[in-house]
Order: sequence, then C-alpha cells, then structure tokens
Amino acid sequence: MMKMEGGVFTFGAGGYGQLGHNSTSHEINPRKVFELMGSIVTQVACGRQHTSAFVPSSGRIYSFGLGGNGQLGTGSTSNRKSPFTVKGNWFSYNGQCPQDIDSEDCFCVKRIFSGGDQSFSHYSNPQSCGPADDFRCPDPSKQIWTVNEALIQKWLSYPSGRFPVEIANEIDGTFSSSGCLNGSFLATSNDDHYRTGTKFSGVDMNAARLLFHKLIQPDHPQISQQVAASLEKNLIPKLTSSLPDVEALRFYLTLPECPLMSDSNNFTTIAIPFGTALVNLEKAPLKVLENWWSVLEPPLFLKIVELFKEVVVHLLKLYKIGIPPSERRIFNSFLHTALKVLEILHRVNEKTGQLIQYDKFYIHEVQDLIDIRNDYINWVQQQAYGVLADIPVTICTYPFVFDAQAKTTLLQTDAVLQMQMAIDQAHRQNVSSLFLPVIESVNPCLILVVRRENIVGDAMEVLRKTKSIDYKKPLKVIFVGEDAVDAGGVRKEFFLLIMRELLDPKYGMFQYYEDSRLIWFSDKTFEDSDLFHLIGVICGLAIYNFTIVDLHFPLALYKKLLKRKPSLDDLKELMPDVGRSMQQLLDYPEDDIEETFCLNFTITVENFGATEVKELVVNGADTAVNKQNRQEFVDAYVDYIFNKSVASLFDAFHAGFHKVCGGKVLLLFQPNELQAMVIGNTNYDWKELEKNTEYKGDYWAEHPTIKIFWEVFHELPLEKKKQFLLFLTGSDRIPILGMKSLKLVIQSTGGGENYLPVSHTCFNLLDLPKYTEKETLRCKLIQAIDHNEGFSLI
Repeated sequence: MMKMEGGVFTFGAGGYGQLGHNSTSHEINPRKVFELMGSIVTQVACGRQHTSAFVPSSGRIYSFGLGGNGQLGTGSTSNRKSPFTVKGNWFSYNGQCPQDIDSEDCFCVKRIFSGGDQSFSHYSNPQSCGPADDFRCPDPSKQIWTVNEALIQKWLSYPSGRFPVEIANEIDGTFSSSGCLNGSFLATSNDDHYRTGTKFSGVDMNAARLLFHKLIQPDHPQISQQVAASLEKNLIPKLTSSLPDVEALRFYLTLPECPLMSDSNNFTTIAIPFGTALVNLEKAPLKVLENWWSVLEPPLFLKIVELFKEVVVHLLKLYKIGIPPSERRIFNSFLHTALKVLEILHRVNEKTGQLIQYDKFYIHEVQDLIDIRNDYINWVQQQAYGVLADIPVTICTYPFVFDAQAKTTLLQTDAVLQMQMAIDQAHRQNVSSLFLPVIESVNPCLILVVRRENIVGDAMEVLRKTKSIDYKKPLKVIFVGEDAVDAGGVRKEFFLLIMRELLDPKYGMFQYYEDSRLIWFSDKTFEDSDLFHLIGVICGLAIYNFTIVDLHFPLALYKKLLKRKPSLDDLKELMPDVGRSMQQLLDYPEDDIEETFCLNFTITVENFGATEVKELVVNGADTAVNKQNRQEFVDAYVDYIFNKSVASLFDAFHAGFHKVCGGKVLLLFQPNELQAMVIGNTNYDWKELEKNTEYKGDYWAEHPTIKIFWEVFHELPLEKKKQFLLFLTGSDRIPILGMKSLKLVIQSTGGGENYLPVSHTCFNLLDLPKYTEKETLRCKLIQAIDHNEGFSLI
C-alpha cells in the first residue's frame, strides 16, 4: 500500500475487499481508493485482511476489508469493499469537536493500529491532545538503523584510536538489534524485499558481503571489536527459537558473511552460539531458512559450509592438544552444535540435488585429528547403550564429513571387529568341544583349498557349503601342491585368477563392449545364478579382506549396490555411441522429433545372430517418441539396459556381495568411492612410491644398486610399471588410500648378478641381488615381472 497526501493507493490481493476498490479483485499495479482521494491521509494501518486510514481534517477513521469479527468498527460484522467511517466521536485535526457533538463525548486520535482480527485507536482527552502522529514525517529518533554505505563511511571516517563515544554507541545499537540487521541489505531489484516469504528472503547477499567486508578492516580494529562485543553480549544471546515473522530470519542468512564469524578467535563466542540458535529454531522457521539456503548461489552456500567445517577442525585441534576434564562437557556441546549445523546444510544440499558437490562437506583433517577406529567403537557403543556422558561426540554420527580414506578406515575397522567376533565364537566352540564331544571343532579362519586348473569349481564347492557366519572369518587360501603360506599374497593371487576365469568369454556371463572396454551382465548366458552369486561373494570377500580385484564394470554396478539408480551418464560410459545418440535426442530443438528420429518405445537386441525387438513399456511398439515423451523414452532405455534385462542375474550378484560385505558402513560410500575400494585406482605417484620404500640388509636409499634400480624403474613405460606392481603386490592398481599406503620393502640377497629379483607379495617385499650394471638390472627386472605367476617357498 502507498500513502499520499491526496489519498491512498492500494495493490495486491483483494479477495476480502481490503484494497478498498469496491471489489474483491486482485491488483498488480497501484490503484486509487477513490473515497479517500482528495483527503489528506496521515496514517494507514494494515491488518490481516482489513485496512484502516486516518483523515486528520475530519478527525475520522475509515476502514475497509474483512469485518466478520467487528474489526472494521462500523457497528456490524459485514465486510466492506470500500472505505466506511468507523463509528465514534472524534476531534478534528485542529482539536475542535464537530458542532453537532458534545465536546465531552469527543476523542482526540493519536494513532491507529490494525491487528489480525482487531483494530485499535490510541486517543487522548481534548485538553492534552496534540496533533495526531503523521506517518508522512518520520522521526529519525524512532527509526530502525540499517547497515548501509553512508553509515559505514561515517564510521570509517574516524581514525583508529580516536573513536567518539556516540559512534561506538551507534555501532553497538545497530549490531545489538536483530531488527537492524534484518532491515539491512534488502534487495532493490524487481525481485525486491516486498516479496519476502517462505521461498524468497528479500536479501541482497552480495550487498551484505561487500558492506560487511568494508566495515570489518584491520585498519579499524575498534570497529571490529565493538561489532564483535555487540554480537556476543547483546544480539546472539537474545535470539529465540520462535520468531514473529519470516523477515526475522534474514539475520541467519546474512551474518555468516561477516568476516568476524570466520575468525577462529570468535568461534566459541560468536560462531558457535550463532549455530546453537540456528539449531534450536523451531521446525517452521528452520524450514523457511532451509528454503532460502536451497536457492543461494553455490559459492554463498559453500561459505556457510566452510565456516562450520573450520569450527569443527578448530575444536578437534583443541581436543587433540588436551581439554581439561571440567571443560569436556561444554566442548562436546560445541562440537555437537557445529556438526549439527553441517548436518542441516547437508540435508539441504541433498534435497536440492547437490547445490555443491558432496565432497565439499568432507573434512580431510579428521583422519589426523581423531582416532577413527576408536570413534567407530564409541559410536557402536552409543548405538547399543545410548549416549554416555563420558563418551565424546562421535564423528561417525555425522558420516557425511568423512572422505574416502576415512570411510575405508571405518570399513576396515568394522571388518576387523566382525572377524574378531567370528574368531572368538570359533574359539568358544572349540573350547566347548573339549568337554562336549558332540560339539564339532571349527577353524577360526575361512579356508579355501583350490586347484589352479579348477579354481572356479573348487571355490564354488567350498563356498556353497559355507555358513553365513563363516564369511566373516579371515580368509586363507591354499593352492593344492604349493607350499606358500598365505600371509596375504596367495589370497591376492587367488582373487586375480578366479576373477580372470569367471570373466572369461567362454562362460558367456558378461558382455564386453569394445568402445568402452567395459563389461556388463549378459542376459543371454546359459549359466545359472549360482555363478553370479559366487562373483558377488568374491567381490565382497575382496573388500572384507582388504584386497583389490580387477573388475571392468561401469560405475552403474556400484550405484546399484548402493541402491542408487543408473542414469544416462552411465549409459554413455558403457555404450558411448548409444549414450551420445540419446543425448542428441534430448537436445534436439525442433518439434519434428517423430519424423527425424523415427523411434518408438522399443529396443532391438541381438540374440545369437538374430535380432529381437523388445518393448520398453506396454504397447511400446505403438508408442512413438515425441518431444513430450522423449525423456520418458531415455529413462526407459536406461532402465532396460541396467535393470530389467539383467534383474535376476544382478539380484544373485547383489545377494552374494551383501552376504559378505553389507551393513551401514558400506552405505556411507559414494559409488565412485566403492568402485575404488573394489578395484583400486590409477592415481599413480611413482615418486611417492620411491619415497615410502623401506630397505633392509645391506641396502639404504643411496646404495649404488638402489640408485640404479630407481633409475631403471622410472624409465620403464607405464605398462611395465603396472606389471611391476602386479609382480610385487598382486595387483597393478593402488589402494584407495593412495600410494602413501603402499609400503614397499627392498632387501639385499646373497645371490649373484645371474639371479632374478624375487617378490614376496604377502609382504610387498622384493629380494634384489646386488647388480652393478644398469642394463643387467633392467633385463633381470623385466624378465622377472614378465613371469610372475605362482608361489613357492624362497
């Protein structure tokens, strides 16, 4: 509503006549309230669905809108579409009572108010009555301060060290009031602050950032100190969980832009109390704030995330240094608050389809600042017995902050705990068998005895008879006729050989895609689901026993294992040409899709030399693909390739995998992280490998043989370097934890230069003869890594 000396203009929703146009229509543009035009209006008060206006020349109040509860003061409960005089005897603006009214029955209006379903009039008697309030002439002493360019320039104009008390009071008054800050930094474009609601904040975030940074400067420490003191002592402690209006939430949006919030000196005095107030918001205002966050520019949203990540790191560093027992409870409360804010932000990020990348929530320092294994054990105890006072906040409660390496440590910790439980149970049963012969003794390990020439059949035979509980035991592999003791290396080779065999085209279990060099389940296989179940078990056992395996599956497999849907991007990875064609269909700008692409909801597949047409939906052959349904067609195509066509085969694989390696911890992984867990990664850093290598016997880093060894190694082509990894560790890929986790050991041997290097894959140990010639070392090393299969006692 706009108030002018000549009357009133109104606009907006008018369903109850509150616009005073003698109608209930809505008005986008301002429109005159004719009954008040030509009169000087000095006060306008808007209620929920009614409006009041004061005309001083007559001393009368006019009202219009909804009147069901008598809020119009007309003496009835009817609604008014146009202004009508409020009943009552009023003095005019000059203090004179109308001639037809006794002066003792007159009232002198000072100010009018409109509430939800009520109206109010503040009046005085004629003797003490002065002029009524005039909203056209604002009283600066009664106005709310706002942070603006002119005010900041005024404050900055005073040199540091010569700060007048009245300026300090102005700053204190401004930053002690949430109203001041909520009224600042308002948007001035077409999408201005008048649109403020549950979806739109009405705040210009760029203005907030620029003005805050202009105000908080190293050259003006007194201003920073005063602002910090006002926020800490006056403003933040007064924040409540319930707010009168959505506009009162603007403060929560803009304050993180203040540089003082990111100063570690203010974390415990400003940032954490601010976070506490945020976390304690009632459900309705918190939902509004989440809506506002969800439409922020990604850099602005990221800034809030980074702020509270820094708070968490700061607190964890303090904890690592040492927190006095008397302060641990308050420390836990601080840490809980910071993590809870991140949890809310993470929830917003997930709901919006990732406003920022999921890994922006990772706190990489966690691994160095806490004992993740101990944190996991505490978390398990809390799950079982509830939160205990003497146990700190567990980071595992907020798993979204863990990066891939931390999650891997969690998964390994979980596996070790389960292994230990399975071993303990076996030992208890064996002890019982000493006294109760009817109880059969059991091996504390899962033993696989296999022949190289029948590795799949032998493994199937053992695993078919294996109980689910036995999958949780440590795995030991024995190759028939070989003397090697499995300390890890034999197990590595077992996984390598059995996966190579299972993926062999002779089984026809998987289809190989030449363009992507990837495989996917084949719906034409004659093999039963047991083999797919076995492959799932093998993959689960590999993860569970910390061994990487060579699987050329697309990322879609790991999405499905984590209960996520494959997408067009996955089709592009597996079948690049088909994926590009689908994208072209979606991007085609014209309307003649039916004529140009000539597609219907079917897919043509090859079946033993013959082509077969399958419908993607009911009556798909009769449903043409057009501009309206093309997304539905692409989704159905992707669903067929990755889901429908291979449902029974994947279900068997999934069941086998989760029989060994299921649970909450696995679900913490992103698909690409789980993929790296299974197959390792190729982020090779050969200098890091050299740096982390240890030496035994006569060798040290500067030994002549070691120096020429690394010269030869770094000169090898990539494929030979990968072969060396396979020769020495049992895999040509590196663990998800990176090269730093791959510790190689090189030791001297007593043999002469005619001997080959020998690997002990169980221990990543290389026996290296004392070669003196570079070319001799090169030839012997290549010869060794080209013939690396099989184990025997050295």
